[in-house]
Amino acid sequence: MIRSLRLSAGMLTALPVRSVMDPSPATARGALLLAPLAVAPLGLAVGVVLWLGGVLLLPPLAVGLAAVGLLAVGSRALHVDGLSDVADGLTASHERERSLAVMKGGTAGPAGVASVVIVLGLQGAGFAALAADDRGDWRGPLIGGCCVLVSRLALWVTCSSAFPEARPDGLGVTFARKVPVVAAALGFGVLAVAAGFVSPDRGPATIAIAAVAVFALTTHCVRRFGGVTGDVFGAAIEVALAVLVVGAATF
Repeated sequence: MIRSLRLSAGMLTALPVRSVMDPSPATARGALLLAPLAVAPLGLAVGVVLWLGGVLLLPPLAVGLAAVGLLAVGSRALHVDGLSDVADGLTASHERERSLAVMKGGTAGPAGVASVVIVLGLQGAGFAALAADDRGDWRGPLIGGCCVLVSRLALWVTCSSAFPEARPDGLGVTFARKVPVVAAALGFGVLAVAAGFVSPDRGPATIAIAAVAVFALTTHCVRRFGGVTGDVFGAAIEVALAVLVVGAATF
């Protein structure tokens, strides 16, 4: 379990943890299942930013964008890079190899830039709505921090046994097809029930929409790229977070 947690923290955060070399399938599976726990420090930091911003009477949008920036720094912007690469790959060509080459190139094209602006903009707006008021209400910041944790469960979908890896190397080989489909479905079902205690009508709907968005994105990427890659993992996390914080802002 410790190796899995270290692997997850090293993959999903910028925390200084000892690297895990050549992880076994069991270790990789554990890292995916422990993803929410691995990013708990990031979720806590986002909650603190949202709370302090309200207490200090800072402009809500500035607070929301600060939370987005903190997440980018705290994850070395790898997920944002994945979002950009996937958007460029999907719009570059209908040929699988050409799309994969564009994604591996490392430069951001128009589609990549637009996707980052839109998705991060939605995240910033959602976090802004969850920022504390001048009385220091902690409920919105707490929900915002929880959204960070829950968004990492997008990996349960992208790394489920339903989707193969696109390349014979990279993160896809290490993490693809490691989570049983039943486990992923049950996990999101439990989350939907838990969200119902926060908002009986919109809580479960928000979880369901996030799961459907990630599934649709992953399915489309598999159809275009032949499987999943590390970029797809990052894109799914960013999309899931945008859906969750916007949905949570309506609670």
